[in-house]
Amino acid sequence: MNKINYLYLLLLFIGFFSCNKPEEMKPEPVELELNAPVYFGEFNNRIPEDNPLTEKGFQLGRMLFYEKKLSGDNTMACASCHQQKKAFTDGLAVSKGIDGIAGKVSAMSLVNMLWAEKFTWNGRKRSIEEQSVDPVANPIEMHTTFEAAIEKLEADGYSELFSEVFGTPEITEGRIGKALSQFQRSLISGNSKYDQYLRNEYQATSQEIRGMQLFFTHPIPGQLRGGNCGDCHLGPLTSGDIDGFQGFHNNGLDSDEELDAGLMEFTGNPADKGRFKTPSLRNIALTAPYMHDGRFQTLEEVLDHYNENIKKSETLDILIKEGSNEPIDPNEPVKLFLTDQEKEDIIAFLHMLTDEEFVNNPRFSNPHN
Repeated sequence: MNKINYLYLLLLFIGFFSCNKPEEMKPEPVELELNAPVYFGEFNNRIPEDNPLTEKGFQLGRMLFYEKKLSGDNTMACASCHQQKKAFTDGLAVSKGIDGIAGKVSAMSLVNMLWAEKFTWNGRKRSIEEQSVDPVANPIEMHTTFEAAIEKLEADGYSELFSEVFGTPEITEGRIGKALSQFQRSLISGNSKYDQYLRNEYQATSQEIRGMQLFFTHPIPGQLRGGNCGDCHLGPLTSGDIDGFQGFHNNGLDSDEELDAGLMEFTGNPADKGRFKTPSLRNIALTAPYMHDGRFQTLEEVLDHYNENIKKSETLDILIKEGSNEPIDPNEPVKLFLTDQEKEDIIAFLHMLTDEEFVNNPRFSNPHN
């Protein structure tokens, strides 16, 4: 081999490795560690392949979640309607946007969203990414355009943070949604007294155990007393079924004449009228008022509704119709026939679902303070 050919091959060899070396030396993104109870079930298959959870993505999402520049007048952030101390709700029957206009529904708690597949009360959002960006341009909520919001973020130096997460500095609506989703997927509540009980770390009181049993028991008249709660609020997550729209129920709030559209607004199917997403009851003692329109102020009012104030309608859920501790005539009002003591026991269990660590976790708090 002559010297020219040798030098040519040497240059090719050096060029190959010099071109590939920087790519090989790029640090791998630090995967976000999630502290999820094993009894919540598998979650890795619920994380989109194009939006893996990383520590930097979580931190960017956290900053955006508390960023008021995402609103038209810089007064409102996602956290305005989803406050950590209230288990990421806002304590209002229905939330108001930057113009003081009230919405139609209550702000849902953002908790254990990794194990959900349909979002918002009527199921119109199919992913956390889609749900996350909706309030920004919503004229009732944060009431701005993404062009305006992105311009403010760029002026505030966010481009560098987006580059660290996504590889390039461009700020887009899709990337904002992805970052917000990473933060929200990390909001895992799994250290309540109930969790500690499941892990044999807490000795439940006799009242809490009675309430737990009532909560998860479907009543059979004359044989088995139950509160019928666990028929819709399933398992340790106390959330609705994630299989299709099975986790949406008409729970007897109104008669046909006053019934809200609910899921029907999304599907167009009259059989879905009045059906709303069954939320998780995690931290329920912190998230009053209750129901999609915040009509009940206390847990006692909620129990009274299910016990004796169910209103019949064409789409009333079969789980409600058949849930009673006493034999009932089909022509009579639907009632559970719980005693006052049984209602108190169920509420004692509901208080077991409060996770003080979750609502005080500094990793979920406002990073701008």
